[in-house]
Amino acid sequence: MYKLHKMLTSKAGLKCVGRIFSPRKLVGKNIRKLSNNKPAVILGIETSCDDTGCAVVDSNGAILGEALHSQQSVHLDNGGIIPPLAQELHRQKITKVVEKALLSANLRLTNVDAIAATVKPGLVMSLLIGTNFGKYLSRVGNKPFIPIHHMEAHALTARMVENIDYPFLVLLISGGHCLLAIAQSVDKFYLLGSTIDDAPGEAFDKTARRLKLRNIPEFSELSGGAAVELAASRATDPEQFKFEVPMVHWEDCNFSSSGLKNAILKHTLREEKKHGIIGDELVPDIYNLCAGFQLAMTRHLCHRTQRAMEFIELKNLIPEKNRTLVVSGGAACNNFIANCLETLSSQMGYRFVRPPPKLCTDNGIMIAWNGVERWLADRGVLRDSEEIENVQVVARTEFGEDWREKVANAHVRCQWVKLKLPYPKTRKS
Repeated sequence: MYKLHKMLTSKAGLKCVGRIFSPRKLVGKNIRKLSNNKPAVILGIETSCDDTGCAVVDSNGAILGEALHSQQSVHLDNGGIIPPLAQELHRQKITKVVEKALLSANLRLTNVDAIAATVKPGLVMSLLIGTNFGKYLSRVGNKPFIPIHHMEAHALTARMVENIDYPFLVLLISGGHCLLAIAQSVDKFYLLGSTIDDAPGEAFDKTARRLKLRNIPEFSELSGGAAVELAASRATDPEQFKFEVPMVHWEDCNFSSSGLKNAILKHTLREEKKHGIIGDELVPDIYNLCAGFQLAMTRHLCHRTQRAMEFIELKNLIPEKNRTLVVSGGAACNNFIANCLETLSSQMGYRFVRPPPKLCTDNGIMIAWNGVERWLADRGVLRDSEEIENVQVVARTEFGEDWREKVANAHVRCQWVKLKLPYPKTRKS
């Protein structure tokens, strides 16, 4: 667990603290509410996985200051995220990241109205760093504390940059999750579908690692998902390798990536044997292989999303004027997937919204904004010091009210929307 006294007992630590905090500390059991009409200012901390993020956002949606330390290059070299290493890197960077965010906003802790921090879901060892630091700031600054659900924050970030009214449909695609839900309000979600095994982002990462895409110099610093997307964009025949779209006949909105992971592994092994590939050598048609994998994944995501839209239509769950699909999460940065989902949305009468890429990935901005939404609605804002200290981090947790069985029982059958694929025409066999 993060030991704050280590930071406070060194001269360097005290110097940092002096810049972050005002000289006067206000301590009390019950923290007062904001009593003026100025925009609320929320500081958000994100450490759910491998990025240390902090941002200061006001209730008008202005990003006053931000800072982010990415661990991507370290974990790429290790072949994946190692929780104790991620925790240690968070521990080393959290003070400087928070200080940088406040300095870039030209603010001190006294200027902040509340502290928000991710407490679930995520890697426990990582969550502890941000949560404990946030609770510490709350205590020494006499500020309310707002525990944040990481996926709820992803779901609502688009409302900071676009005018989106509740309710709306949201698709979250990341390395740890794939979720479809109706966002009814800041703290009420109806879960229509979730992954039953591996998440898309994880499948992209493992595919990139197995195909040795890092051995291509211009791919070496890219995340797995970005590497697969770039490789796929260079395909000459995206249908050279056949992939079955998962769960086509399942009448629900759940997701599965394990079958596609197994399929690309079989294709890879077959190609390596066929061409005598050894060591760091790459299979000859690696771009086409990536394109086929990405295409099948995209169709799968679009199928499940279309069924959700048709279920909503059947049950009249979202007014026609509100029909918006928000897509977020790290894997939502994939432009091929986003373009196909936008085509689907257009055909189904939905407005398509994807936050800017920097807001799709994990960051302090989305945590601060979720804190703003909760502050304005007065939902989940903790002011009692004992209640704040008792907040626990959680590795896995539910996302909203589970409606997945309702979707399956509706037996919605779909005529799949034809996607416009930005690939070159395939060669004739």
